[in-house]
Amino acid sequence: MVFEGSSAAISHTGKVRSNNQDSGYSGANLFVVADGMGGHAGGDVASSIAIQRMQPLDQPYSSTEDAQASLQAAATTAAGDLIRAAKDRPELAGLGTTLSAVIMVDDFAVIGHIGDSRIYLYRDDALTQITADHTFVQRLVDSGRITPEEARYHPRRSVLMRVLSDMDSDPELDMFVMHTQPGDRWLLCSDGLSGVVDEAHVLKAMRLGLPPGRTADNLLKQALDGGAPDNVTIVLVDVGGAHAMHSGTATIVGSASNPANITVPPVRAPRSSWLHPVRQAANEPSHFEPSSEYLEELIEEDRRRAKRRRLGWIAGMLVVLAALAFAAFAAYSWTQTRYFVGADEDSVVIYQGVQQNIGPIILSTPIQDTDILLADLPPYQRDSVERTITARSLSDAEAIVARLQAGADRVTGETPLPTPVPTPSETPMEGEG
Repeated sequence: MVFEGSSAAISHTGKVRSNNQDSGYSGANLFVVADGMGGHAGGDVASSIAIQRMQPLDQPYSSTEDAQASLQAAATTAAGDLIRAAKDRPELAGLGTTLSAVIMVDDFAVIGHIGDSRIYLYRDDALTQITADHTFVQRLVDSGRITPEEARYHPRRSVLMRVLSDMDSDPELDMFVMHTQPGDRWLLCSDGLSGVVDEAHVLKAMRLGLPPGRTADNLLKQALDGGAPDNVTIVLVDVGGAHAMHSGTATIVGSASNPANITVPPVRAPRSSWLHPVRQAANEPSHFEPSSEYLEELIEEDRRRAKRRRLGWIAGMLVVLAALAFAAFAAYSWTQTRYFVGADEDSVVIYQGVQQNIGPIILSTPIQDTDILLADLPPYQRDSVERTITARSLSDAEAIVARLQAGADRVTGETPLPTPVPTPSETPMEGEG
């Protein structure tokens, strides 16, 4: 049965690399992304070989078991081709490629995967990563040693643990079968997309409901806007849905779109002089399959990084605590330059500090009990004292107390009333008497 749906494939060199080592394929039933590695020539050759060996799988299958067997056999054949290529041209030793493939069989998707390219499924307004990255960093995430967010920026995020390469004639692919349903959208991509555009932005692009070609263009633009340090390859597949059915004509993108790339090019000797030393090119392989000794060193390096992160976190906390302590001390010291007039149980008191307290921390201290009784104050002054009267300085507080003392004296009668001024009629006239 031929798959009914629409699809699109697109590949771009990116903004840093000088050639495209990715390859992609979108056919009637088969959809593949391969991300090559191994230098300028090796990556081109590896991904092209993988696509060449996958192309014959683009046919109807009677069962998912047949599709799985064909997928594994094609991957094994591709690995053998890579081994022979490296043997014929020793300078290509270390070439390899990721491989993420989907074969549609009736209402099922047969998936084969190795490396760090990815397959996503957009269904019911949710985006799910279907494949797991075969990387050293993903192993750290799986063991709980780092978070997924830390993995995005880990310096060893491109170190592959499993890949189609010239070092393994029997590659171990992740193989599984998933049920599909109308409206599903499958996204296959190289890490040139997933390493730059996060899942939230991919989901936003999916929600626009655009045809596969326009959605792929949208995602590629986001990768380019994000710097695109690596090649970017995208294959989008819709199962049924509102968009036009796939025409059945296969689309090949990236290095595999040029059959000449499968022929290993001659090696050019690097030019070097004391004026122009040879520098590592921007398109040197960003990932490779490491030896066990190298992995042990990476694990030890990760332990050291984790220790440095803990020490950095502790030092940062100490700096923050010290800053908070200094700020608290400075704030407390400032409060002790303030004064106010208030009351204790029955008398007027001058306080040093401010009227507010912070929880159990008291920010004021009584420094002078004036012996002025609250009961002796006029009502309006008594209310003011009970609410507290802010003073600019100690002398200002003492002046306030003096005014309160005068008010209390008038209430208690301790201050003599002023001598009345005689009226003119009471003043003796000169010459009277």
